[in-house]
Amino acid sequence: MREIKSKVQFNNEVARDTYLMGLKVEDEEFLAEPGQFVMLRLSQATDPLLRRPFSICGTTRKNTILILYRVVGRGTFLMAAMLPGAELSILGPLGKGFRLPDPGQRTFLVAGGIGVAPLLFLASRITKHSPRLLIGYRSQNEIIDISGFDLGGVEIVLATEDGSTGYHGVVTDLLASELNRLGGAPSVVCTCGPPAMMQKVSEICLKQGIPCQVSLEAAMACGVGACLGCAVRNASATDGSYYHVCKDGPVFDAMMIEWESL
Repeated sequence: MREIKSKVQFNNEVARDTYLMGLKVEDEEFLAEPGQFVMLRLSQATDPLLRRPFSICGTTRKNTILILYRVVGRGTFLMAAMLPGAELSILGPLGKGFRLPDPGQRTFLVAGGIGVAPLLFLASRITKHSPRLLIGYRSQNEIIDISGFDLGGVEIVLATEDGSTGYHGVVTDLLASELNRLGGAPSVVCTCGPPAMMQKVSEICLKQGIPCQVSLEAAMACGVGACLGCAVRNASATDGSYYHVCKDGPVFDAMMIEWESL
């Protein structure tokens, strides 16, 4: 973990209220693993006061960190207005990322909307496994343009709840259909998105005995385990203990999380 200075290289709208930002790290090597995140200071003033956590969507050979974000509050509203050359302070990389699949494992990446961010990074690292990336949206109006990512060898399947594009239905039903089609082929599933979606993914995997990794999102003040604000209940503990998303995750085995408490 380091505090690093960066400059905005680009900040492009890739869907309605959704942007892809490239942050160039000057004269430093930024080494990150899929699933890790950064904390960004978005203003030198006191509004917003705290850094904001963002999944790392990828890195480039030019030492540029990719951040995919949706405008939902004060911090991301400020981000959307940033122009090339703007300076941002980065704290990271932080957290524990995905375990990469073993040779021969067919990998399914299951995303809900903006949850595709860490999975794009993961997909770019495991193209030799021919992963299948399933992305769910409510309608085609929300589809994020990911054409700028180097995803050769990655099969991408879209699902929309209203049937306007791709599979007609929720992405969890698409996953169940895909797994049933494969039969007993070795598989591993990695997912990120709304908690209810990830809980359903974990239930599908549990029934079929398939390993499942989940990337959780949580409100964070520090990103390093000091503030204890990103607690999630440990499913296996009898003493009511908690994990902390920033330090123990954000990637967990699905069975580690007590989903009903989220």
